[in-house]
Amino acid sequence: MPRTFSRRDVLKASTALALTLPAIPLRAAAPAAEPVTPALIAAAQKEGKVVYYTSIDLPLAEKIAKSFEAKYPGIAVRVERTGAERVFQRVGQEYGSRIYAVDVVNSSDAAHFIAWTRDGILQPYVPEDVAKFYPPEHKNADGLYASFRVGLSVIGYNTTLVKAEDAPKSFADLLDPKWSGKMVKAHPGYSGNVMSATFQITRDLGWDYLEKLAKQKIMQVQSSTDPPKKLALGERAVMVDGNEYNALILKEAGQPVEVVYPSEGTPMAVGPNAIFKNAPNPNAARLLQSYMFTPECQQLVIDVGALRSVHPQAKEHAGRRPLKDIKVMKDDAAGVEKNAQDIKARYSKIFGV
Repeated sequence: MPRTFSRRDVLKASTALALTLPAIPLRAAAPAAEPVTPALIAAAQKEGKVVYYTSIDLPLAEKIAKSFEAKYPGIAVRVERTGAERVFQRVGQEYGSRIYAVDVVNSSDAAHFIAWTRDGILQPYVPEDVAKFYPPEHKNADGLYASFRVGLSVIGYNTTLVKAEDAPKSFADLLDPKWSGKMVKAHPGYSGNVMSATFQITRDLGWDYLEKLAKQKIMQVQSSTDPPKKLALGERAVMVDGNEYNALILKEAGQPVEVVYPSEGTPMAVGPNAIFKNAPNPNAARLLQSYMFTPECQQLVIDVGALRSVHPQAKEHAGRRPLKDIKVMKDDAAGVEKNAQDIKARYSKIFGV
């Protein structure tokens, strides 16, 4: 059976690797923004491919890949999609073995980028759109990464099993005995979205909240994409923490799924993009990174992926509540990175999974 690696294993391996690489100062000045030039396009076309590791849903990743390939003929995008924690482990395993296969990376757990920054394996690069339009809190000061997408971890319910007036409106409502055996929840050991949500919930509501919730006989699944699907199938009446984008996609497709933004605040997960220093296709990596922060690509993030964008030129999708109108919990990637092992251990002990 192949060995599985914890976040701590990966951090140890990647830290050892960093000793052999030129260090990137943590407070180095960000490089100047780089425009997309004919020379960059020609160099990328000569490489002919780019490899993208991501935790966004596969339909969105493939749509972005096809859009990029249509815009820049001759460059094939190879998408490798899995959960955020699996992305992190894979990069650690590959770099620990001196395998440099990935060009551009995305993860729904921004804490991963803190670890990669500390290990000195990210390549500074600032797309023009990031420099011009992105607020300071959504771009790394050293030019190593920026917020490609924002995801929310929401409550939800099956509209054929639960009346709107009876649906939970808050995290506190989920403790009502009437929901015992009727809820589904994702796991922070697999999903970066849920890792961020678990950190924010335990920070704001306390671990005793999860201890009470665990007594509600909850169905445990892996990915944050799974709870909305369980609702749509009628396997559970309520979801504790599924991702907003899958719930919205299902709802807009006519499935019996409704989203609830909890009154205490909705957990938020920022998903950055970055280029690796040892990217095998560095020019194609720069071109893809630049494209992903354009209004064109960010509109796909919103319209196809039902995610949120911080690009001011991207338009909110009609019928969805604007991000500015949602009370959110504060994202804290550094807090997640510091406490990730403790979160996974305590969570597994509480829920027995």
